[in-house]
Amino acid sequence: MNRYLILRSDAATLCGVEAFTRNLTEHLGSRALSHVLKLDPKDIWKSLDTCNGIVLNFPMVAWKKRLLEPLVAVMLARLRRKKVTVILHEWASLDWKRRIALWPIVLLADAILFSAPEIRSEWLQSRSSASGRKPSALIPIPPNILMPETLSDPPAALEIREQRNKGRRVVGQFGSIYPKKNCAELLDIAGTLQDSGHDVAVAFIGSFIKALDNVEEDFLRQVQAHGLNDRVLVTGYLATDKDVFAAFREVDVFCYKFSEGLTSRRGSVLAAALSGRVVVTNSPRKTASLAHHGLFQALIANGNIVTCPADADSGMMAAAVGRAIEGSPPPPLDFNAEILSMWGAIICRLDEVQR
Repeated sequence: MNRYLILRSDAATLCGVEAFTRNLTEHLGSRALSHVLKLDPKDIWKSLDTCNGIVLNFPMVAWKKRLLEPLVAVMLARLRRKKVTVILHEWASLDWKRRIALWPIVLLADAILFSAPEIRSEWLQSRSSASGRKPSALIPIPPNILMPETLSDPPAALEIREQRNKGRRVVGQFGSIYPKKNCAELLDIAGTLQDSGHDVAVAFIGSFIKALDNVEEDFLRQVQAHGLNDRVLVTGYLATDKDVFAAFREVDVFCYKFSEGLTSRRGSVLAAALSGRVVVTNSPRKTASLAHHGLFQALIANGNIVTCPADADSGMMAAAVGRAIEGSPPPPLDFNAEILSMWGAIICRLDEVQR
């Protein structure tokens, strides 16, 4: 049975990719050895003694500080005839300089795992894939936050609760606020609900991405344009699962409208659905988008995720949100069993491509 050296960063604040890396190590148990990337070839060489291969997840946090370490690790693994597997979580959406930095590492890899069919398509359409076909597979990405056993009342949750105490129903989104998240679409949907007689507020559970210009300013202009000034709140970054799910508890229904339709890359949708609240979103534009992801399929079948047509307008989305607000909650679903099944599938695919 293969044993893996899992290479990770030393980041204290975890992105989704880094969280997946550490969760993979945990679920592999005794079959994994975790190694923090640093420029120490002797340490990597020694760590490879008891491993059959190494696994790298990209993109990596603080990538500019990690330009050499992943490449050195891969070259050492090849010298020792250890298998190299790269898991790509993004490709075309990465800055071209990041793709150039990753290209030699992926070129030297023995196999590639893709987190979504869209990522695999982006890779195959790029010049990088012309370097030769490698064993590859799709893997589902589990949610990186889970419902804790107990919840408290942190300030963000209490702030949302104030809106409910005014008699308003709260429509929410979870995740960072940036243009591709289509946050403006939710404001439009909330305005439509308001016009149709629903007394609603909107809660964005997350923070603005600071790396992009004018995101917050543009957002506030859109809030004002929709006449929602006293009905929209942004919690800011919440550091713990307890704080996040306490805020989720105060939301009546979540809503997302994506330009590309729902895809398995939308971890924020998964996390929101695990709260037990209904998530209204628009359908995938391609039927294969969720075919590899058992948890998404189970959530849709159980009614935790309600899908509108891929090209649904704000009126259609608002009507679906209104029905979800007035309807009954979905029946219980064993989230833990579904997530364990996903990790089993991930490890199975990893073993297959390493062979």
